[in-house]
Amino acid sequence: MSSPSAGAFTVSFRDSRHGIVGGGDLDPANPNAAATAVSDDGGRTWELTNKPPVTGAIFGLSYATSAGSFAWPDGDSFPFWRHDHDQTVVITANDGGAAWTPNEGRTWYPLTGVTGYWGVAFSNPRAGWLVGTEGRILKISF
Repeated sequence: MSSPSAGAFTVSFRDSRHGIVGGGDLDPANPNAAATAVSDDGGRTWELTNKPPVTGAIFGLSYATSAGSFAWPDGDSFPFWRHDHDQTVVITANDGGAAWTPNEGRTWYPLTGVTGYWGVAFSNPRAGWLVGTEGRILKISF
């Protein structure tokens, strides 16, 4: 079921053919509507992925490489598994949390305690940032 406040809100491509789109429903009465879909034909067709472990709509997503660690604001790090491909995606869902996938949505892992972020971008494979409410900025790397 869809509502006027539901749709796709963010998209990212890792090359000219492979991309991911995220969205959901902005209606607070439908908090479990977060969804992502992938394309392998340049965006002509899309296939839903497994459901991401966030609530609310997905506001930001970005590709990153998949080896490295997540840097908490206090300097501690959370280790990620290593992979030999560049299919890792990070998503943000404001108060609904944040998550990452090493395989374009087949498997999702929550970023525990990371909420209130609206967007994510990577300047290079080892440096990305989540930006959010109250001027917060959180560095993340893979």
